[in-house]
Amino acid sequence: MPRVLVVDDDPMVCVAIEVCLQRQGFEVTVADGGEAGMRALESSEYDVMLIDVFMPHMRGFESIRMFHERRPDVPIVAMSGYAFANTERAPDFLRMTIELGAACCLRKPFTPNALLTTINQCLTRPTSSARLKK
Repeated sequence: MPRVLVVDDDPMVCVAIEVCLQRQGFEVTVADGGEAGMRALESSEYDVMLIDVFMPHMRGFESIRMFHERRPDVPIVAMSGYAFANTERAPDFLRMTIELGAACCLRKPFTPNALLTTINQCLTRPTSSARLKK
């Protein structure tokens, strides 16, 4: 049974992801923020990590970099619901996470199908394959 670590400060997002993945046979650990995610990573092994980009205290960018440094063999899925400006100069935060070690990205809100597809891609492909799901 694949083990997934979900790191997000929004309890509703965590519950939705947890229920969706458990129904598909995944073992899910939820961590409320980056620090809790680091503690979970120190005490257990995971096959995939889902990390929110914008969280209080330990920001997602920092979390993604640190999670990747500690477990470079575990694929990271970066998630964000940040409202992006419709200008050419607006930074693409999700794409930036790829440079920090994320294997894939999901823009919130995402469908259960997009979540499952992304996780399954991470489980079957090397972490170097980067995909952006919209």
